[in-house]
Amino acid sequence: MTAAVGRRGPALALAAAVRAGEVSAADVVEEHLAAIAGCDGELHAFLVVLADEARAAAAAVDRQVAAGEDPGPLAGVPIALKDNLCTRGIPTTCSSRILEGWKPPYDATVVERVRAAGAVAIGKTNLDEFAMGSSTENSAFGPTRNPHDPSRVPGGSSGGSAAAVASGMAPLALGSDTGGSIRQPAALCGVVGMKPTYGAVSRYGLVAFASSLDQIGPFARTVADAALLFDVIGGHDDRDSTSLDRPAPRCSSRLDDGVGGVRIGVLRELVEGEGMDPEVRGRIREAAEALAGAGASVEEVSVPELRYALPAYYLLAPAEASSNLARYDGVRYGLRVDGPDVGAMNAATRAAGFGPEVKRRIMLGTYALSAGYYDAYYGQAQKIRTLIIGALDSAYGRVDILLGATTPTTAFALGDKVDDPLAMYLNDVCTIPSNLAGHPAVSVPFGTDGLGLPVGAQLMAPALEEGLLFQVAAVLEGAAPALGLPRVAAATLGSGGRAGGEDS
Repeated sequence: MTAAVGRRGPALALAAAVRAGEVSAADVVEEHLAAIAGCDGELHAFLVVLADEARAAAAAVDRQVAAGEDPGPLAGVPIALKDNLCTRGIPTTCSSRILEGWKPPYDATVVERVRAAGAVAIGKTNLDEFAMGSSTENSAFGPTRNPHDPSRVPGGSSGGSAAAVASGMAPLALGSDTGGSIRQPAALCGVVGMKPTYGAVSRYGLVAFASSLDQIGPFARTVADAALLFDVIGGHDDRDSTSLDRPAPRCSSRLDDGVGGVRIGVLRELVEGEGMDPEVRGRIREAAEALAGAGASVEEVSVPELRYALPAYYLLAPAEASSNLARYDGVRYGLRVDGPDVGAMNAATRAAGFGPEVKRRIMLGTYALSAGYYDAYYGQAQKIRTLIIGALDSAYGRVDILLGATTPTTAFALGDKVDDPLAMYLNDVCTIPSNLAGHPAVSVPFGTDGLGLPVGAQLMAPALEEGLLFQVAAVLEGAAPALGLPRVAAATLGSGGRAGGEDS
């Protein structure tokens, strides 16, 4: 008995209805568990469904409401958690055999914060192993499928979270973004996905891939819901040494401010770049026209240094991964394959526990950091990173927000690129620059291609300008062409208007 969804989005509407006593959190949870039962057999978005835990959490929310207490801004809203976020006593595998069955002794900070806000964790979602991939085909437990066309990928690495939200199995989800792993699947699945400024959201309890690049962020079907979830998870955390000493954000209050006087730069490299599908390019041009029509000042901007972002990233990220993944040695936790001595045991454990893509990146990273090659590869990549940061800073001296495509193409078929790593890596060409710079960015659905597959428009902003980012995103969302329901969709979407946009 989902409450009628207002223009602000399904999560906001559900929370308001639960807080007002118009609908029970228990009923909301049961509806979404039924949605998972009906959809996930085809999509495989979830690795673990937390039915008992969700029912207990919903009952606690209902008791608070009955007692006249406020459970929080996300009261009773089901949320899906990417399975690289630690959840106390619940398997957290990172979609890897090497962590199969491991149950963390603590919760990630973002998990604590969404629960404190009244949200109900409903399951752990599938991902590319250790978040290394762009299609969620690298999971040790099988691929996730795109709700708009189950023969196609949902993107990655947070494909499970994106598919869960797009199909209506969860109104909200959390993912992580190292080189585009929130924004890219959000674009391919037709939902909103946002990467915050580096340090704006605590990484405590996020299983590390590349520590200088990883960030946690929201998935939602509307900009307003994404802004609310970001407001909940953002803010300083003493347990994360990279956490910025700033109060919790308040982006939701800026959604109605419009774009009058805002300077938008259409980023040529992310519209006219090599490999950009003409239909995607056309949609981004339409998005620019929509923002201009809403009162923004729009001009073309070029940052040619971005051509170096992809190769720099694929040196820096594997180098950090090779260090971070050294801890999986068969001694302390996770999988252990016995051998005649410690060295043999360690080698056998890692050979059996890691998949091909993870092994590839560990070897790339180890090589880039090795004696004789450090300066030529890792050192040069760091210099390029600094160059890109400076170039983007210069661009933001001319404009307030950059606009481009989130992905060069719409969702591709399962299996199309698994045997061609370079082709797979090129899916990240539009999203990597924001990670290298540590800047926030958001993908907003903006129409479809000729096959009805979603196109994502990406907005990029300077560090700590999430409020402006959501402000512009809300206008873009309001001007977006209708997206239509996915082929695989829960009944919960039927009362929620078009996925990824405001309700009609």
